[in-house]
Amino acid sequence: MKDFKGKVAVVTGAASGIGLGVTERFLEEGMKVVMADVEQGSLDREVKRLSEAGGDVLGVICDVRDSDSVEALKDQTLAHYKSVHVLFNNAGVAPAGPMLETTPEDWRWIVDVNVLGVAYGITSFGPVMRDAGGGHIINTASEAGHVSSAVLGMYTATKHAVVGLSESLYRELEGTDLHVHCLCPNLVKTQIFNSERNRDDGAESTPAQTATMAPLREAITAMGITTSEVAADIVEAMREEKFWIFTHAMTKEALAVRQQDIAAGRNPSNPYLGIEGLEEVTELK
Repeated sequence: MKDFKGKVAVVTGAASGIGLGVTERFLEEGMKVVMADVEQGSLDREVKRLSEAGGDVLGVICDVRDSDSVEALKDQTLAHYKSVHVLFNNAGVAPAGPMLETTPEDWRWIVDVNVLGVAYGITSFGPVMRDAGGGHIINTASEAGHVSSAVLGMYTATKHAVVGLSESLYRELEGTDLHVHCLCPNLVKTQIFNSERNRDDGAESTPAQTATMAPLREAITAMGITTSEVAADIVEAMREEKFWIFTHAMTKEALAVRQQDIAAGRNPSNPYLGIEGLEEVTELK
């Protein structure tokens, strides 16, 4: 797919962050966008803003943790636009802190959103897209899907899962016209480290979790790239049919550190050692 004009995209987590930035870029490319999000107020505001600017958008409340909600998203998409050409499984959450202080409720929340939310998107929309002739499935993983840190254990685990899931799906669909892409950004200026705002189980952050989140929020503000830069990388990857979408040059360097440790038989080291701003916030010290 080289020309996106008139094509239909579904974006989860579309009311803020990367999802919103990509929605805006898709509209600039002439696409119609189904904006799915769990935040009613933010979704209503952004749908109104983009519609008034001339964008062809449909807002749908969707909780990606719920397979029935994702199925309903598919049904509303097909009822409104009759087809879907691009699926961006982007909704995600990023709690931080020591894993030894996590609870089963913490794990259920992050796995349900970050892993099952992607899986449900694939199983709901994938067969429809395949049978209609193809398109693009983009899954948001992270640089944390390849390397680890001491502060994002649960997040790292789920993003490793998304990387593996995406690679396997690519192999499954290789040779077809349904293309798979895996987005692996480093820091992007979003509210990902404020994602507990959407948690609905009444859990409260521990003092250690709160202390860990503060420097991460500062780092994303100081060092993060814009969502429009990420959106540009995604559009290029779709046009070029590239599986990996790395938004930062340092990502391949971080991956190389891990591979060097494995090859040399060393225990895992901090891939951000010596990188000002990242070395400090990726360690619980």
